[in-house]
Amino acid sequence: MNSPDRDLQGYLDQLIDDLRDQDDGEPNPLPVHANADLSRFAIAVVDTDGNVTASGDAEFAFPIQSMSKAFVYALAIECLGLAEVNRYIDVEPSGEAFNRIALDPGSNRPANAMINAGAITAHSLVTGPDAEHRVDRILALLSRMAGRDLAVNEDCFSQEMEDAHRNLAIAHMLKTVSELPDEPHGVVTGYTRQCAIEASTIEYARMGATLANRGVVPGTEDRCLAEEHVRHVLGVMLTCGMYDSAGDWVSTVGLPAKSGIGGGIIGVVPGRCGIAVHSPRLDQHGNSVRGILAFERMSEDLGLHVLR
Repeated sequence: MNSPDRDLQGYLDQLIDDLRDQDDGEPNPLPVHANADLSRFAIAVVDTDGNVTASGDAEFAFPIQSMSKAFVYALAIECLGLAEVNRYIDVEPSGEAFNRIALDPGSNRPANAMINAGAITAHSLVTGPDAEHRVDRILALLSRMAGRDLAVNEDCFSQEMEDAHRNLAIAHMLKTVSELPDEPHGVVTGYTRQCAIEASTIEYARMGATLANRGVVPGTEDRCLAEEHVRHVLGVMLTCGMYDSAGDWVSTVGLPAKSGIGGGIIGVVPGRCGIAVHSPRLDQHGNSVRGILAFERMSEDLGLHVLR
């Protein structure tokens, strides 16, 4: 880990202390999350030079869940090009719950790649002969960004597959009335493995910093995503990444971001840094309660809102 910024370190330590007693919300009922230590709280900032400043339980690893959607969407665009991916997935905020079984009535496309219907489609667009190869490509990309070889949390994967009926329904709907390039069960299996990939808060911040650094891994010359593709993905993250609370997020925090039901949130300050927060208690939208409070404070205190 590179040396932290002393002023930022003190600020993050104080922010953790200020918010640690906030106990609103409940963890996701999946056992791997419900049985987690609800006192865990972490914040990490990685700048575009690769410098790391972190506080709390920032080296504890937990499943990426829906935070993976932004990166897999970017990978699908890398594989097929933006115009082709746009044929399958729209870029409009849905205003609906992330797991809604519905498509746009006019185009029969998912509203965006940050809800499950769009994310399942994006997974299927990653080129490869089957789900195993698609997951290998996704693991390779996330591992490059994280700085180490990542792996799937098999307990998380098996628990989610036991109750994957809703995602299977979404995949069958896509196959029936829209376009899903592969067989539904294989796509949902691969998508579920994608969501069970595990990393730490510091590593998620490094992934965010790769987006902040226009697709180049911080502190390296390793370009893993094209700059124009990153710009597109950040736009969708800003307007759609926090589900049906995206409007509140844009007005109060104003950063491209993606949340996950494991209690993580990845935020991107373009040109400056990636930020990740982890706390397992979720609000009614499926977003980390402490995580949102931390991002609201950081946006205000550090002047991070993109419209400032």
